[in-house]
Amino acid sequence: MKIISLHNKEKSLIKKAIDNNREAQQQLFEQFSPKMLGVCRQYVKDVHHAEDLMLQGFLKVFTNLDKFKHEGSFEGWVRRIMVNTCISYLRKKNLIDLSDEEYVFNDAATESLENTSVEEIQKLIDQLPEGYKMVFNLFAIEGYKHSEIAVKLGVSESTSKSQLFKARKLLQENYYKMNKRVHENK
Repeated sequence: MKIISLHNKEKSLIKKAIDNNREAQQQLFEQFSPKMLGVCRQYVKDVHHAEDLMLQGFLKVFTNLDKFKHEGSFEGWVRRIMVNTCISYLRKKNLIDLSDEEYVFNDAATESLENTSVEEIQKLIDQLPEGYKMVFNLFAIEGYKHSEIAVKLGVSESTSKSQLFKARKLLQENYYKMNKRVHENK
């Protein structure tokens, strides 16, 4: 019963926000902005830039709110807008280097990160070059397939796979370096 009630409340808020009800827009912003800042932060290291991108994303959300068809979750729709806003920003700034090198993709198991904090994992991801980080986030966090990433970024599927492979390899190397420093300081 609560799920239906929450869904109806969200639907009502969306309808009011479409009609430019500022209070409804504020409620939607307050409900989703913490998660969406996290999404933007996954793509952009600097928190201030991530906040700016989140605000740009919400401007797009409210401008295009009437295009939301209530097919799938509203949060997922907003999330896609945030991801696309970040990708556009990184493209405009020429921060993405997606080389078209061919690599054999090897999905070898990596060491468990169970004892690693979220902050440490984010720091490791932040150390990745922008192209690696974008493909890694799209694949590992957003759940896109390589074919979808290729279309979204305008690259070949093999480029997407090689970027993910290189990102995983670099993450693993940096993880080992981080652990080595931690053990040396004990």
